[in-house]
Amino acid sequence: MAAWEQWLDAPQLLALAAALGWASGVRLYAAVFVTGVAGMMGWISLPQGLQVLQHPAVLGASGLMLAVEFFADKVPLLDSLWDAVHTFIRIPAGAALAAAALGADGAAWSWVAALLGGTLAATAHATKMTTRAAVNTSPEPFSNVLVSLAEDGLVVGALWLATTHPVWFGVALGLVLLLSVVLLVLLLRFLRVVLQRVGRLFSGARAPQGT
Repeated sequence: MAAWEQWLDAPQLLALAAALGWASGVRLYAAVFVTGVAGMMGWISLPQGLQVLQHPAVLGASGLMLAVEFFADKVPLLDSLWDAVHTFIRIPAGAALAAAALGADGAAWSWVAALLGGTLAATAHATKMTTRAAVNTSPEPFSNVLVSLAEDGLVVGALWLATTHPVWFGVALGLVLLLSVVLLVLLLRFLRVVLQRVGRLFSGARAPQGT
């Protein structure tokens, strides 16, 4: 039996895979760095596919990108630009991390985990992008910072809950996914109204010039 199998049972591994997938859609570098530090410090024994996250080079790179993202994510408009660029990074990374968490159990489980992780990352990323776009319509910067700090805490909390209380993590994840669907519907409608108002404003500003 491998060393990690003595510490993480099947529910914990599945929860960890799901947590990494979801967290990657919100804070990819935080998910990688926190998981790597937890493994390096011996707080958890990472599965074989994730042990590379403990490597000093990976920790250094993910820590640097975590610091950059921490500040970029709290600047209005810059956060939305950062999210747009990371659309092409977070989703495949979430799939890869989830697959690595369950990869030791065979190719079939790797594909299942990749699909799970990629779907969770895409859902979290879409919810994050839409939420931050809506928050950025506010002229004051404080709500942006508060939402960003909440996302930081949620990612760390999700990883901790997945490895310590996988059943409760599953319940929490289900509630978060339900909330994500509701937020996406409501916020997309809100942003559509905002864009329509902006369009009418610019149309009204140009109208006198055409008369």
